[in-house]
Amino acid sequence: MFEARLVQSAILKKVLDAIKDLLSEATFECSDSGMQVQAMDNAHVSLVSLNLRSDGFDKYRCDRNLSMGMSIPTMAKVLKGAAAEDTVTLRAADNPDTITFMFESSGKERLAEYEMKLINMDQEHLGIPETEYSCVVKMPSAEFARIIRDLSQFGETIAIACTKEGIKFSAAGDHGTANVKMAQTADDEKLDEAVVIEMQESVKQSFSCRYLNSFVKATPLCNQVILSLSADVPLVVEYKIADIGHIRYYLAPKIDEEEENA
Repeated sequence: MFEARLVQSAILKKVLDAIKDLLSEATFECSDSGMQVQAMDNAHVSLVSLNLRSDGFDKYRCDRNLSMGMSIPTMAKVLKGAAAEDTVTLRAADNPDTITFMFESSGKERLAEYEMKLINMDQEHLGIPETEYSCVVKMPSAEFARIIRDLSQFGETIAIACTKEGIKFSAAGDHGTANVKMAQTADDEKLDEAVVIEMQESVKQSFSCRYLNSFVKATPLCNQVILSLSADVPLVVEYKIADIGHIRYYLAPKIDEEEENA
């Protein structure tokens, strides 16, 4: 028997909004420690790693490890049936063909139940190597989203440069160039608005705007985003999910043509 309950269905809706651009289907690995998804996007360019800890749920039971393949568009349709304040309960048997979503209104006067068919998927759990990053930047997630949106209008690639002075985002295209610099904030009491940079050495890398624009769909999950960069390894963009877990996106840097031709 598997059962997981969240008092606020809004959290699950936001998580789904954060991954539905990148994944059309995903295997939810459920164990007594929680629910995990680790999947490459449809084009195999970025990797999504989602972790929802069992202790973050209001009720959580998982008698045996389950791998449940779910269609993300179908799941999004199901979750449209829940109001933001509804309690959501996920329930499945030990060898499930389906998973049941139950939405209960706060006053318990309304109970909606949806049964969704599971899909068979090739199991491919991707190991993510532990990496020490040269630069780790914490900044307001809304500001990061705004920079990505604004700079995407100037080119298909955004360069991210991190130095002890701050972090700089740049884009260039046929219409011109755009640069945004964020300086590290001094002892700021407003932690949600702070820009904090931990740096071993400076890094500059370029990334696809298209994927960064998909990552910032996770902005509603939390006020701060964490960017981890090192030369020649994928960028990690991490958003915390309330008191329940996190979502991390991994994106390989673009190789400069000049470097390729060197």
